Amino acid sequence: MECRQCPVECRADRKDKKGACGTSGIKLARAGLHPYEEPPISFNGGSGCVFFCGCSLKCVFCQNYDVSRVRVGREITVTELSDVFKKLEDEGAENINLVNPTHYLYEIARALDIYRPNVPIVYNTHGYEKIEQLKLADELVDIYLTDLKFIDSALARRYTAREDYAKFAVPATEFMAKKSLKMREDGKMLSGCIVRHLVLPLAVYDSLAVVDFVCGLGEDVYLSLMSQYTPCGEISSFPELKRKITRREYERVVNAVKSHNKERVFLQDYDSADLSYVPKWDF
Repeated sequence: MECRQCPVECRADRKDKKGACGTSGIKLARAGLHPYEEPPISFNGGSGCVFFCGCSLKCVFCQNYDVSRVRVGREITVTELSDVFKKLEDEGAENINLVNPTHYLYEIARALDIYRPNVPIVYNTHGYEKIEQLKLADELVDIYLTDLKFIDSALARRYTAREDYAKFAVPATEFMAKKSLKMREDGKMLSGCIVRHLVLPLAVYDSLAVVDFVCGLGEDVYLSLMSQYTPCGEISSFPELKRKITRREYERVVNAVKSHNKERVFLQDYDSADLSYVPKWDF
């Protein structure tokens, strides 16, 4: 079957041929409990993160470069993927967190048809999504945990392989923001949407635009502002990316968030930029 799951629509038969994402079949880099997601996602027991290999976006600064570009990991079947879900649930995962699921959505649907965990399903995406695919995802998942990387197409053109990132990510974010918010009394998220944004060096102007956009999506949508940018990936040709963001850069964006008086916000500490938070790819 021709793959048209992401906006690239490369039409590769990914049963035996690699698509624009660089993968064929199902390939995982890691599956395990992860304590470093937002508090209502990791909660007490940790989020059951399933890291899928490959990516069509190809951000030069990708923190998970070994997964998205090098594609370290192991190929598995749909049945084995359903077993991964069950194993994480048995280990006490607060949810099943599908990290980078876009180009595996059909396989994920089949795996969930074999075994549907009794914990929330999290769709953890870079945001470069087609609405028609999200309509399928919406039938499967409880929580959207999405990035909104850029609104300015110049940044997308400079730092990714997809100049049209915002053309798809903005309406995709609007769609995901419609997921009904359901929180348990103890603070665990059962359903809803969290929009993440990573502040980049020399890109505060775009971060301010992202903040304005997300804060206009409604009070039930969480904004997660991240200060954790750390130089990594393929940034040798991008001198501005060879440093962390400054405290002043981050505080400008934080102040913009505060000006909206938004209640549902997660703000990382400025000193959160540390590669020690990146998991070991050991699947």
